Amino acid sequence: MDYLNTLLFGVYPYIAFTVFLVGSGLRYDMGQYTWKTGSSQMLDSKGIKKGSLAFHIGIIAVLAGHFVGLLTPHQVWDVLGISGPTKQLIAMGAGGFFGLICLYGIVILLKRRLNNPRVRATSSRMDIVILLLIFIQLVLGLISILFSFAHLDGVDMYKMMGWAQNIVTFDAAEAAASLSSVGFIYKLHILLGMTLFVLFPFSRLVHVWSVPVGYMTRQYQIVRKKV
Repeated sequence: MDYLNTLLFGVYPYIAFTVFLVGSGLRYDMGQYTWKTGSSQMLDSKGIKKGSLAFHIGIIAVLAGHFVGLLTPHQVWDVLGISGPTKQLIAMGAGGFFGLICLYGIVILLKRRLNNPRVRATSSRMDIVILLLIFIQLVLGLISILFSFAHLDGVDMYKMMGWAQNIVTFDAAEAAASLSSVGFIYKLHILLGMTLFVLFPFSRLVHVWSVPVGYMTRQYQIVRKKV
């Protein structure tokens, strides 16, 4: 069991992130014509704006919260005067709020992609798989919040923080040990998250790398009235 725990939470993260980075680079270099979101708005615009907006607001907030929450050393929270239980309550509240927004959006998008014949016909198998996996991941995350109400001491939260920070510092053995005693629901959530990183380069998710940051600062287009 220790070997399996080390394999899943000490070795697999590095495999996942290697595939994520190298695969994304190869996809960009060798398949730029496939580097796109593959928007289906032209086929059917009904509901897509509402679903897409909610999904993107929710997913960006959730990912930012995970990044800050997991990778910020606990000493920083101590200096700020935020105890473990308080941080856990903040994470549960914010994660639950934005997780529900994201879930609302992805349900709309998933229903549209599965039930609309025109959209379904232009969808690849990976399009549907990714949406389903993100849906499952969101449900797991929301369920894990319910489990967290059973122990508000912040212990499991600190263990998951320890796992993430040890992965970043390349201490695989310590990272795996950090998760050896956390609940199954948390482990499943982490495993599915890493699996999404593995699938990232082979899906439309690669468009995340091309987020149009320059759009916010670009010059206005000059539009003249027809004379």
